[in-house]
Amino acid sequence: MSHREVLAAVRELAPTLRERAAEAEELRRVPDASIKEIEDTGFFRLLQPRAHGGHAADPVIFYEAVKEIARACGSTGWVASVLGVHPWHVALFDPKAQEEVWGADPSTRIASSYAPTGTVTPVDGGFRISGRWHFSSGCDHADWALLGGLVLGEDGAPLDMRTFLVPRAQYTVDPVWDTVGLRGTGSNDIVLDDVLVPEHRALGFGPVTALRAPGQELNREPLYRLPYATVFTTTISTPIVGIAEGACESYLDATRKRFRVSYGQKVAEDPFAQVRIARAASDVDASWLQLRRNIEELYACARRGEDPPTLLRARARRDQVLATERCVAAVDLLVENAGGNTMRTGPDPVQRAWRDAHTGRGHAANDPERALLLYGQGALGLDIQDTML
Repeated sequence: MSHREVLAAVRELAPTLRERAAEAEELRRVPDASIKEIEDTGFFRLLQPRAHGGHAADPVIFYEAVKEIARACGSTGWVASVLGVHPWHVALFDPKAQEEVWGADPSTRIASSYAPTGTVTPVDGGFRISGRWHFSSGCDHADWALLGGLVLGEDGAPLDMRTFLVPRAQYTVDPVWDTVGLRGTGSNDIVLDDVLVPEHRALGFGPVTALRAPGQELNREPLYRLPYATVFTTTISTPIVGIAEGACESYLDATRKRFRVSYGQKVAEDPFAQVRIARAASDVDASWLQLRRNIEELYACARRGEDPPTLLRARARRDQVLATERCVAAVDLLVENAGGNTMRTGPDPVQRAWRDAHTGRGHAANDPERALLLYGQGALGLDIQDTML
């Protein structure tokens, strides 16, 4: 199956995922049937290396597919995006770790929680880690987890930030997820108690940021020379763009039939409503176009064998946080004119999009001040903290 055929299959599946959106909210996780059907399209292998049965695809195809899924169901799009990007990260690990994950089953899925909330103790041959990691979206559908942790020196000061790759048999999932928005993501806690992680399953952020990770010796496709910060933050913003697109579509469908009794007017004939539609649609379109442009340019650098310019990396972060900001504002604009019935308890798609977009906005990747500061520093010719890019 080609990359384009995967995208076409995802688009064909979207109406079914839309029909299950309310079920995902009720379950507080994506239905197993949806995960299986998404898997059958080939989506989860788009960013997986060819050495382990993946496509190593053009990343734009991956993000387009994410947007289509999120347009149908925000929670399903969010989980698909997060689970779908993890093969890219595992491809940067030591080849021995990759074999452990995919050797027996190339369809193995990986969850994550990158905030360094646990305790890490260096030991001979690796690390012992314990603690609780929060907000692991889709973890019920995964057999491994990528967990962030700080390696401390004898004085207690941080020496290194690493990601630890842990199999499902060595951690438990605590089903704590119960929220207003993105209810169907199943973003539960992962709990470990004194687990030994061998050295080859612990990857430092330094080599990843420098685009010199050990897995690149095996996986030489240009996909794996993209900046981590861009790949992962775009993974968070793209579902929000898809959610906003879905909100626009649902709002238009409802507005064509809606009559505002207080004004004795069809809402579709209200010029103020028409202006809101134009503003919201433009902001959503602009958000996607900028995200796509940056990924295309970064991927072109990788295909030429070049390290991407720092300012391009900063621009990608700039546009990523602003894409989220604009799309949340676009959904707000529509909800403000959607009428009181939209806020009734129930499966209204515009209301769901509003809740999902605002919940996604709270992700750590969507910190506009920090990301915009990086771009401003670069534009002025000042030093940028490359670890943030």
